[in-house]
Amino acid sequence: MLQHPTIERIERTGYPFSDRREEWGTDGLNNEVYSGDEIIEFMDDFYLLDELSADAIEILEQHGGQHKIAK
Repeated sequence: MLQHPTIERIERTGYPFSDRREEWGTDGLNNEVYSGDEIIEFMDDFYLLDELSADAIEILEQHGGQHKIAK
């Protein structure tokens, strides 16, 4: 079922867009990342943690991916 992106963000983060959250970039899977989002950096790219499956997170961690907060 398709939902409006704002509703998806509220369900994922608990709040809609805020003036305090700035767009930080687009991850390797074309997800928009905002300041405060948790990401995994791997090689020269980064991925929004909320959009990854548990298996994908485990694989990235096993290959040296680092958890960080987009600032």
